[in-house]
Amino acid sequence: MAAMAQAGRTNHDDAAAAKDKLWSLIKDVKVAMMTSWDGHRLHSRPMQGHQEEFDGKLYFFTRRHSGKTGEIDRFDQINLAYADPNAQSYVSIAGKGRLVTDRAVIEKYWNPMASAWFPKGLDDPELGLIEVEAESAQYWDSTDSRMRQLWEMATANLTGREPDMGENVKLEIRPGGETSPTTTGAH
Repeated sequence: MAAMAQAGRTNHDDAAAAKDKLWSLIKDVKVAMMTSWDGHRLHSRPMQGHQEEFDGKLYFFTRRHSGKTGEIDRFDQINLAYADPNAQSYVSIAGKGRLVTDRAVIEKYWNPMASAWFPKGLDDPELGLIEVEAESAQYWDSTDSRMRQLWEMATANLTGREPDMGENVKLEIRPGGETSPTTTGAH
């Protein structure tokens, strides 16, 4: 982060850039694997996101009375995993989950894709949203071609050094979506 500040950018600029980068990596990945804890085991399931911007919170339609909402009610820690193998980008977001039943919030994120699971639409009494307020995130992003990655791996094997496979950044996310990179490096 100091290197970025030395390049003429402020810490605020770094935080905004980190948040923008995080959103750019997940906005087109429509399905995240959401992992919750039931007190004995971790449970993961695919969940489709429903939003056009990132303010530190992510939203997923759900049934109000389901196994996952029961887990989140008891243990609010959630992990979201996003993967775009074609772009060589991977994101993990940890945060607190909660069930949202506020009609105005549900209407804000309602879209035709959700009606496949909720044919009664906005009037479905079971309709709710899981809101995940991000607390931290980590991403791995490689803009290098596969050929360049193979070169890095071969060079690493010959030289004994770790290959540079792209960018790895850890972020802390505060309420309201303000971010601060905590570490950066190659992965």
